[in-house]
Amino acid sequence: MSKILFVMTAADHWTLADGTRHPTGFWAEEAVAPYEAFKAAGYEVVVATPGGAVPPVDRGSLAPEANGGQENADRVAGVLASFTELQHPLKLAEVDLADYAAVFYPGGHGPMEDLAVDAVSGGLLTRALESGRPLGVVCHAPAALLAAVKEDGTNAFAGYRLTGFTNAEETQAGLADKAVWLLQDRLVELGADFQEGEPWAPHVVVDRNLVTGQNPASSAPLAAELLKKLA
Repeated sequence: MSKILFVMTAADHWTLADGTRHPTGFWAEEAVAPYEAFKAAGYEVVVATPGGAVPPVDRGSLAPEANGGQENADRVAGVLASFTELQHPLKLAEVDLADYAAVFYPGGHGPMEDLAVDAVSGGLLTRALESGRPLGVVCHAPAALLAAVKEDGTNAFAGYRLTGFTNAEETQAGLADKAVWLLQDRLVELGADFQEGEPWAPHVVVDRNLVTGQNPASSAPLAAELLKKLA
């Protein structure tokens, strides 16, 4: 199998505690860095979203300050423009896991809005975990794990060592006090063994076939770990 599935948000906003909509989507670096790594390794990338909607990019993730300067911001924008698979996503409900060598979920605040409560995604995550396929999830995308509830009512990821965007990072980003819930808190509540690294530094946690990354800087190292598992 030579295809890797990108499961991506279809949400262009995140509803805050006061009911306002914070504009968001997927975070560019978290899609671009793994996309480049997987394509360079010879894999085909297929995108799937809830309803088959084109995943919206978080405009903030294209800004120079989010990319270490204008030069890299231009490079990221250029890769996104060449990432034509984004324009032709499958409907998540029509995905056949057997077609893919690995599954990857990029973050951004979008998954906090839709994938966190998407039972179809939750079922796919559960099957991917049980199949032994490499499963990569980065930054805010572990919100999708909240929907991976098994028939007995327990979460498929309970007991797994993992990471994701931390309370400290959400606080430093200025959104913690505006959020309805925080990702780190919810992952701990579902029974995961949450591993917190330094804010904004690359931090990847591997437990069995699950590979998780804490933040945007973790997306490239996470992709490298997934490729190791596919070798």
